Amino acid sequence: MMLFVRYGIPLAMTVAGIVCLVIGGDAAGSGVVLIGSAGIVLLLNVLFRLSLTSNREREQEERAREQFERSGHWPDE
Repeated sequence: MMLFVRYGIPLAMTVAGIVCLVIGGDAAGSGVVLIGSAGIVLLLNVLFRLSLTSNREREQEERAREQFERSGHWPDE
């Protein structure tokens, strides 16, 4: 389910945008907007996942610092 949310929705938006571009006329503008929106959705997903990874790394660093303060020895990971 998460893979669909992460990649399926932007993919569906991109496909719909391409279809609108192929149809042409007034739909071409909608196609450009759909493709651009799909890129934004995908980028937001990537940035959100990077922020979660960064938070985990900060928590690990904080635990290592606390252990260093207690023992005077930096933990080997």
